[in-house]
Parts: sequence; C-alpha cells; structure tokens
Amino acid sequence: MEYKDYYKIMGVARDASQDDIKRAYRRLARKYHPDVSKESDAEERFKEVGEAYEVLSDPEKRTAYDSLGRDWKAGQQFRPPPGWEGGHDFGGARAGRTAGARDFSDFFESLFGGGGFGGGGFGGGFRTSRGASFASRGEDYQTTITLSLDEAFRGVTKALTLDMEEMDDSGRVQRRRRTLNVRVPAGVTDGQRIRLPAQGGAGFGGGERGDLYAVVRLAPHDFFRPDGRDIHLDVPVTPWEAALGATVTVPTLAGAVDLKVPKGSQSGQKLRLKGRGLPGAPPGDQFVTLQIVAPAATTPEAEALYRQMADAMPMNPRERFGAATARPAS
Repeated sequence: MEYKDYYKIMGVARDASQDDIKRAYRRLARKYHPDVSKESDAEERFKEVGEAYEVLSDPEKRTAYDSLGRDWKAGQQFRPPPGWEGGHDFGGARAGRTAGARDFSDFFESLFGGGGFGGGGFGGGFRTSRGASFASRGEDYQTTITLSLDEAFRGVTKALTLDMEEMDDSGRVQRRRRTLNVRVPAGVTDGQRIRLPAQGGAGFGGGERGDLYAVVRLAPHDFFRPDGRDIHLDVPVTPWEAALGATVTVPTLAGAVDLKVPKGSQSGQKLRLKGRGLPGAPPGDQFVTLQIVAPAATTPEAEALYRQMADAMPMNPRERFGAATARPAS
C-alpha cells in the first residue's frame, strides 16, 4: 500500500493552521468538483482532497498521522507501525458522511478505519451524474459594519455593499458585487456579530449557502465612551458645585437629564444613571465622572478671592505623601 502525503495533496505546510487547511479545501474542492471540472481525473482528485481534509481537519487524526514521522514520501510502500490499532482508537471514520459514496483509500482505512466520503463533513445529499455523492456547504463570510453610537442605541437598517466570490455554471469563480440591507437591532455593542443566514458563499453540488457575519464597530463619539452596554461620560463641574452640591444638566443617548451632584464631591468621583446606557436585557448604565474645573484668576478681584479662600480654608491636598515629599538635606 502506498503512503499518502496529505499535506502535499492539500498544498499546505505541515504547520498550517486549521483556517489555512479549510481555505485550501474550499479552493481545491471547488476546482476539482466532478460536476464542474473539465479535468479528466477530477473525480479522483476531489476524493483525494476530501480524504486529506478528513484527516487534517480533525485534530485527533492529524496528531496520529503526524506521529508517523516526516520522512515518508508520497508513493512509498507503507505499513502501519506495530501496535497502531491499539494506540489509536478512532471508532471508525467521522460520522455524517454521505451514504453510498465510495470508501477512502486503503492507506486511510489502514490508519483510521473504513467510511465513505461526503465532502469532508460539509453535508451531502446531491448525487452527480457519475454516481458519486458530492456536496459542500458554501463558505461563511465575515465583514465589518461601522455604526455611530446613536445608531447602535436606536437601531438602524444599513445598506452593506461587498464583493463576494461566486461560482458560475461552468465552475469558474467570479467576484460579484452585492448590496444587502442589514437590520441592526437597538442595543448592539462593539464587536458583536450579526448573522445573515444564507448570505455567504454559494454552495456547490447542491450544498446550501454559507452565512454572512457582520461585525459591529462603533465609531468614536465626541464625548461618550461605550464599554459593552455601559456608557461613560466626563462632566466638568465648578469647585462650588462640587463643594456645595448642585443639580446639573448632562447629556445621555436618550436626551438630557438632571444629575444631582452630592455636597462635598471630589474630582474623579463616579455617579451612576441607572438604565441610561445601551438598551438590552438588562440595559446598560451611564457612569458620570466628575471633573472639577477651577476658573482662572484673570483679574485682581479673582486673585483676592482665591487668597481669601486659602486663608479661610487652609488645606494640604498632598498630605498623604508624607515623608515622600521631604527634600533631602543639602
């Protein structure tokens, strides 16, 4: 029996990631699909690619296959090492392959057990004119949709235009521009994915279309900062508003509200407006951080007032530093 180099068949390096392997499978399965390929050995190559993907896409099978070593070459005579069956119990080939399809090669069966090929686990049910069952679900696509914070708060329908790969009747891959209307629900957060079923890549061999995922990105706001469903806002207050207490008007995504600043507030203190963040179950909150802003002493009268305050309310705000602020002896 001949050794099969699955990495060579897939055209990937031995350290290829699972995403690299999946992309290679999609490309090769499209190229050699028997119903669209014009190559004389398309059906055999398609089956070979599916067998390689069956092994390399399964971490357990891939690890076992790699344990055979790196020195084997495609076409070399091969016999499983002693004790292989006892050390690798896979319970047969992966469940869910299309019934009635051809078995994998003797090399595969000697390592992993028998089984039929159904498009590398991507679904089946389509029978080609040559009698074998070949079908594959279309690829899932992902794109980015940018929203303002106000759009995320209220919900919006956005037109999304993107170029997508499609396969024509002759099996050639072409890029086609599509425009989709995406309904964005109120309360979406940065990084959230919106699923558009059956709007991804076209399947082939009767396979269903993949899905399209729109990843939400929130554009920066002039003064609001989102954190999940919560909203953060810095609000400037005067020293007397902080010291004496006050009611100030602050913006929220739903409109202006009155905020009570407690007497004796300090700069950096956080106040919460419950339920004033992005909607949801539960809705987020808005957190207001107070920033005390002292007016500039631009007139003699203002300077005199500051001196009067210093005399009337002596304090050392750096007192907690203690000895750390003592100057070394000269």
